[in-house]
Amino acid sequence: MSETGIHETALYLTFKLADEVFSIDVSQVREVLDLTSITKVPKAPEFMRGVINVRGNVVPVVDMRVKFGMPRVEGTVNTRIIVMDLILDEENVVLGAIADSVHEVLELDPGQIEPPPKIGNRWRTEFIKGIGKRDEEFIMILDVDRVFSSQEIAMVEESGSMIPRSSVEAAEGAALPA
Repeated sequence: MSETGIHETALYLTFKLADEVFSIDVSQVREVLDLTSITKVPKAPEFMRGVINVRGNVVPVVDMRVKFGMPRVEGTVNTRIIVMDLILDEENVVLGAIADSVHEVLELDPGQIEPPPKIGNRWRTEFIKGIGKRDEEFIMILDVDRVFSSQEIAMVEESGSMIPRSSVEAAEGAALPA
């Protein structure tokens, strides 16, 4: 499927937002964490929940539901934070994304992936690399490097730099899963 830009078999981490199954290339995933205490950031965009401590580093966390126009919901025992690497304007950005649940890593080859439909899609097609098919299930393969604009990431990073020192220390002292 040359139209998708996906030419090789790859591994994808699948996760859910509401009833939709999404995936991202595992090469962009650093780790998956249980939902932990998130320190709020003043004047942050609505989709940004705050920051967490990941091994001594302050990492911004975004709510993917809000980013995609879904209603915000409270976390559950299944809610996870996917810590990922994005490339934006040729810079590496580490970002945590809240997902309702994380499911599995699966392998999809280009023959199982179709381009996103041009019409009738409730998601912006520039965010979608393709739609994977497994049995009767459709899996939206996100282009996470495009989900966030450079302006949004700059706002997130700027908000992170405005965090009061006491909040950063609190986030650094927060217990995280090993």
